Amino acid sequence: MNTGPVDYRTAFELAPIGLVLSRQRLMVDVNREVLAMFGADRSQLVGQSFGVLYPTAEEFERTGERITARLDASGRYADDRVMKRMNGELFWCHVTGRALDPAAPHAAGIWSFEDLSSRRVLKVDLTPREREIAALLVDGLTSKGIGKRLTISPRTVDVYRARLMRKLGASGTTDLVHKLLSG
Repeated sequence: MNTGPVDYRTAFELAPIGLVLSRQRLMVDVNREVLAMFGADRSQLVGQSFGVLYPTAEEFERTGERITARLDASGRYADDRVMKRMNGELFWCHVTGRALDPAAPHAAGIWSFEDLSSRRVLKVDLTPREREIAALLVDGLTSKGIGKRLTISPRTVDVYRARLMRKLGASGTTDLVHKLLSG
């Protein structure tokens, strides 16, 4: 057994969770788990915008705005969101990040990605806004809380919730959340 000094590069590469180092929303380095999760080669991600991992450019922009607005005092942010593999497949992903300087959220950061597709399957096509609202419903937010987070009215959230319930055949919000979680 090797008892020498810790090799941080090996630890980064072999971490059991996807890791990305970023600067100005560009991926500076990624580990093997991220490459496997997104079905990518290193050249497809390193030096690229995180935007390549989002279903739409609009979702990438809105998430960036949310991160800036919701960063905690230590520079941390976390959420569940729908991401896109390089083959175009959409999947649920838990993302946690830390800005190295909370005053400049996108200047430099460390991000982890956990593929939730084994626990949450996307069975229906959702619009970008439906995906955002679904993720926040699963987090337990109310219409008022979701509206505040997304800077839309609670009434608009209710309209989207009703659409989600129709698409998934849910009888109420609890049933909707259950269907979203179980796939």
